[in-house]
Amino acid sequence: MKASPMVSAHPDAQADTRTRIVRAAAALMQRQGYEATGIKRIAADAGATLGSVYHFFPGGKQELAVEALRYGSQEFTDLLRTGLDSSDDPAEAVAECARLMAQTLRDSDWADGCPVAATALEFIGRSPAIQLASEEALGQWRELVAVRLVAAGIPGDDARDLACTVLSTLEGAELLCRVSASEQPLHIAARHLARLIRAY
Repeated sequence: MKASPMVSAHPDAQADTRTRIVRAAAALMQRQGYEATGIKRIAADAGATLGSVYHFFPGGKQELAVEALRYGSQEFTDLLRTGLDSSDDPAEAVAECARLMAQTLRDSDWADGCPVAATALEFIGRSPAIQLASEEALGQWRELVAVRLVAAGIPGDDARDLACTVLSTLEGAELLCRVSASEQPLHIAARHLARLIRAY
């Protein structure tokens, strides 16, 4: 039986096409949010056909958005892990997370912000699936920081509260960096978060 022209019959090729679609959607949504990201643009950036997009995501744009959020979340998780593993000193490790975020922003010409923020804010109360994916991402990042702080000897409740503060500060500083096209807010955040953690 002849394979459909819109999707390769080879499993590896299909997996590669799906990954390209998810990666393209994640990058576009990170930069411009959900509403401004069209399926045609996603397909074009992924080097795929519209038929391929709907083959892999029959639920349409929202189904793809959930996968894109999870993909972008994992990339940010990897960045956090790199920072948190960079030093035995938890204060310095958290500060390094901020510095890595600043470097990533600068390298993207201030375009690549939080992988979930733009889309999550558009969908509060509108799409349970997208809101859940956003909550899962934020919860995973907070837990990652909390575990690192507990490992450094900070009591569990304090570590979880500190992790929430760390994440909130990084997210806010990142927004200020993008608006001002400057790394300064994240470098300021790095210094003050380090002082806060050392106080414990």
